Amino acid sequence: MPDPSRLRVLVADDEPPARQRVLDLLAREDDVEVVGEAGSGAEAAGLVRALRPDLVFLDVQMPGMTGLDVLREVGPEAMPAVVFVTAYDRHAVEAFELAAVDYLLKPYAADRFRQALGRAREAVRKADAPGGDLDDRLRALLTAATPAPTYPARIAVESRGRVRYVPVVDVDYVAAADAYVEVHAGDDTFLVRDSMQEMEDRLDPALFARVHRSTIVRLDRVESLLVGRQGDYAVRLHDGTRLAVARGRRESLEARLTGQ
Repeated sequence: MPDPSRLRVLVADDEPPARQRVLDLLAREDDVEVVGEAGSGAEAAGLVRALRPDLVFLDVQMPGMTGLDVLREVGPEAMPAVVFVTAYDRHAVEAFELAAVDYLLKPYAADRFRQALGRAREAVRKADAPGGDLDDRLRALLTAATPAPTYPARIAVESRGRVRYVPVVDVDYVAAADAYVEVHAGDDTFLVRDSMQEMEDRLDPALFARVHRSTIVRLDRVESLLVGRQGDYAVRLHDGTRLAVARGRRESLEARLTGQ
């Protein structure tokens, strides 16, 4: 049975000298027990699950599966306290400084290592106490480290032997048309050889919503939601256009329109 007075530590780094540096410094600590070491991200993820250490010294830049990939694989809820070890420059480690237990920037001095270890001890203690926020901090780190998706600002359409680029900001709605989709922008309609799913993936979901299997609408163009006598639904756009809304999509559309 693990000794609760000792800090159980896993060391993960794909470079043996770097891994040994951490092991040597940990050997000076009376209350630390090294329970394992890993030379890859995949091995680290497996050992975290199998050994359930209190703390992991985790290299960020491992081939195949990075330190952040290990965190995603294991999940913030199951991840112990983490001290990231990295060769990133100062600007790139801001997320670690704000959201993780601590980080070590290679090469680091013994005093800096002891400081990180002290912070980790405190984090483990707080995580064991009611209201511990360790998994929230790791989740925040993943959010900060995951780039937001980008969406094109224009849609390329062929028209009369030339390619035009329609600004997405001008698009009112998109409708299915056999093997094509119709892009409606003001008084203009353009045919694009895409599926509805492909078009939906290209449009920012913060601005557009799929309201029917054959229709995508820009939310700020919607003037009202209409309820028919037969329990069917539709939206009316500001220009008077009326578009059917699938019953299964009505509730989520209402939430989007009201900002909920």
